[in-house]
Amino acid sequence: MPSKKTIIALVYDFDKTLSTSEMQNPFIERLGYEPDAFWEMSNEFAKKNNMDKNLAYLHCLKKECSNKGVPVNREVFKAVGKEIEFYPGVLKWFDAIDRLAKELNVIVEHYIVSSGMKEILDGTPIAKYFKKIYACEYQYDENKVPVWVKNVVNYTSKTQFIFRINKGALEIWEDDKVNEFVYHDERRIPFENMIYFGDGATDIPCMKIVKEYGGHSIGVYSDKDDTVRKMMYDGRIDFFCKADYSVGGELYKHVATVMKMMALRYPLTMDTKKQFKAAEKSINKQKPKKK
Repeated sequence: MPSKKTIIALVYDFDKTLSTSEMQNPFIERLGYEPDAFWEMSNEFAKKNNMDKNLAYLHCLKKECSNKGVPVNREVFKAVGKEIEFYPGVLKWFDAIDRLAKELNVIVEHYIVSSGMKEILDGTPIAKYFKKIYACEYQYDENKVPVWVKNVVNYTSKTQFIFRINKGALEIWEDDKVNEFVYHDERRIPFENMIYFGDGATDIPCMKIVKEYGGHSIGVYSDKDDTVRKMMYDGRIDFFCKADYSVGGELYKHVATVMKMMALRYPLTMDTKKQFKAAEKSINKQKPKKK
């Protein structure tokens, strides 16, 4: 059942949405690769083997670590998270949004849905702010060595996590719960209470779902805005702006306005549904019973 208090979900891609580059790049450089060369090699491996690109990069990372004798475990990857460079304002963004939520008397939950690595994300200074981080992840053996790919997130599978957040089926193993039919007004976080942040083509499926179901999708960009302008023209997003998360900046002001709208709209929507059900019950009582 939905909370008596309005819950708003802010859902973020990570690479080039919150961070200035791919999160794996610092680790790739430790392997002696220029990032562009590694990604070219990984993508070629995917093409050659008719393989998902995300599975390919996870395979190539593990293989190169083995070939070059580079120690690799969860803690090594987590340490990379501390090297991530963020866009302006990101480090103070979450506290600012949470303060705004208190002013509006709503609950805000932050989520990441990324094709990057969960281990790296867990090591970032902003990991503590997220209710859930969905990303690619290895399974480790008793020696803490990666032996298998535990989870993989690509641009289409990203959408399942939007529905998980919507229904409150947050654990990946909860297949039955996420597929279970739940009436719209009984879902934990309605789509219209979601804001999705992304920067590129891999975010389009999530952006489209959130927008079409009444939520709000935002495209961010660092230098050139060609991609987000195309998204706007194609009806994928509601708004776009520079990736500056500073309090008082354009992005903050826009999100604050949307959150205020959600804080006002959701209780009204629920009241309307309650009154409709009451009216329906009353009218059904008045209908003559079938003989």
